[in-house]
Amino acid sequence: MKQLLFLFLFGATTLSAQPERWQQRVNYDMKIDMDAAAHRYHGAMTLTYTNNSPDTLGQVFYHQYFNAFQPNSMMDVRSRTIEDADPRVADRIFKLKPDEIGYIQVNSLKHNGKAVKFLSNETILEVTLTEPILPGGTAVFEMEWDAQVPLQIRRSGRDNREGVAYSMSQWYPKLCEYDYQGWHSNPYVAREFYGVWGDYDVTISMDKKYLIAAGSYLQNPQEVGFGYEDPAQPLRLPTGDKLTWHFKTPNVHDFCWAADPEFTQATIKAQDGSTMRFFWQKGKGYDDAWQKLPAIMDRARTHMNTLCGKYPYREYNFIQGGDGGMEYPLATLITGNRPLNSLAGVAIHEQLHSWYQMILGSNESLYAWMDEGFTSYAEEVVTNELAREGLLPGQGAEENPHDGTYLAYNRLASSGKEEPLTTHADHFETNFGYSLAAYVKGDVFLAQLEYVIGKEAFTKGLLRYFDTWKFKHPNANDCVRVFEKQSGLELDWYKEDFVNGLKTVDYAVDSVYENDKNTRVSIKRIGLMAMPLDIVVTYSNGDKETFYAPLESMRGEKPQEAGTKRTLLPDHRWVDPGFTFDIPEKMKKVAKVEIDPTHRMADQDWENNAWEKK
Repeated sequence: MKQLLFLFLFGATTLSAQPERWQQRVNYDMKIDMDAAAHRYHGAMTLTYTNNSPDTLGQVFYHQYFNAFQPNSMMDVRSRTIEDADPRVADRIFKLKPDEIGYIQVNSLKHNGKAVKFLSNETILEVTLTEPILPGGTAVFEMEWDAQVPLQIRRSGRDNREGVAYSMSQWYPKLCEYDYQGWHSNPYVAREFYGVWGDYDVTISMDKKYLIAAGSYLQNPQEVGFGYEDPAQPLRLPTGDKLTWHFKTPNVHDFCWAADPEFTQATIKAQDGSTMRFFWQKGKGYDDAWQKLPAIMDRARTHMNTLCGKYPYREYNFIQGGDGGMEYPLATLITGNRPLNSLAGVAIHEQLHSWYQMILGSNESLYAWMDEGFTSYAEEVVTNELAREGLLPGQGAEENPHDGTYLAYNRLASSGKEEPLTTHADHFETNFGYSLAAYVKGDVFLAQLEYVIGKEAFTKGLLRYFDTWKFKHPNANDCVRVFEKQSGLELDWYKEDFVNGLKTVDYAVDSVYENDKNTRVSIKRIGLMAMPLDIVVTYSNGDKETFYAPLESMRGEKPQEAGTKRTLLPDHRWVDPGFTFDIPEKMKKVAKVEIDPTHRMADQDWENNAWEKK
């Protein structure tokens, strides 16, 4: 009987244990020959793919992002039919001429030396394998393709609005990700990205007048010049019309680059030991802002490392290009004609994506809020610290740097256009709903979580999240579990209501009644989402006391935070429409009762959160 019981318990434990999250692996070796006069290039790629999954793969898929920039593409139709089109796109794709469209045309593809069948289905290349890739197996794919760089409309392309010649992002056939949920061959309709980690070895041959900036480590600086060269090594520039740039990047899931004849470069060694490079068009009227940017970003990186975890690469590049700001491994493309604070703001946001997308690598189509929202949260914290230190001219620090974000979230929640954070990024009915969900509600998720579990547990949990899940593609549950382990509290209720649903928080001080012995406070829950409550009572002599009401679903309470004396109240339940508690009068009289005066809870109506004695 004991043996049977042991086998039962052992089997149950084995079945319920979470397996190690396996990762697929790629190595790209690409050789690119660029014809800048025609805005076209020829590519040759050898891709080595390791199947670390337990599954046998009979197909593979590649992204062909440039094919979105053609009239009647999915991106074009979506942009012309959505209720609130992005003005950067609108109907611009539909109006592209044949020499302005983008395309990727695969000419040949071999798998382990043998030709395989493939079908170009707009932005996805569907490949049928003649021999499967077994679990633990490695496959080598050899591809040649031709591409035309589209007129810059969204993120990538040529001749952007500031005159940068080439913003080369989403520019090559990129293998789709296969993970524990299967293939993710999402068509490109202008949202975000998901990729396989691996090593990139890329050579780009291009007219020698162009300076190339890339999210990568340049291997031949003495052969290209442009300020990259090692002073100890003499330049070895070729005599032909083109320069060949050789880049290598370890353990990333994408590769971007930009090129322009008027680029200039500034380089600094950051305090954390990494190199920061800055590329912009010199002499266009914004040199002063770009020249001041390095010192700000060096200090910003120090705050980022403290808040989010240590940046693991040895370089990062800020490159003028694109259509606003967009993140890539080791680099960002940002428009450059900005005042200093605007330039610093977009540079801070995009560099912080190094943590919440480039290193953690969540599937942005499914969990855009875990990327954009967490990045926005960290941006507000870091920017506020820089303002406190006087590094942003005319910008002062705020007591709560997330106040404006909470107001934006309340606007979303009351708009009638909110959709759950579980909505696939491509399928939001409005750009308004997507943007405020991903950037704003995702930001509030973290800021409010600090209120729920306490500042110390939250700060440690954020670092633990990074250390636990870097390079592993975490999902929403993975993230929440880290904060549960750090705080010792149960948080599934928080995820269910705030991530999976549309419930909102709204509490009110319903009444305050005094008698000879005590003051009775009645709290009313108006919103559908229940929360633990910090209720701060101010007495007539100016003293303050916090009455903390834990939520029963938490199975515990957050530790007392620095500040006022705290009195622990009994748990309240999510089914209860409200609760009451008594304040013994003693020698003090109650002058004010306020729910969460720190405004870290996303309450929909702050006007009803306080009672004050007349």
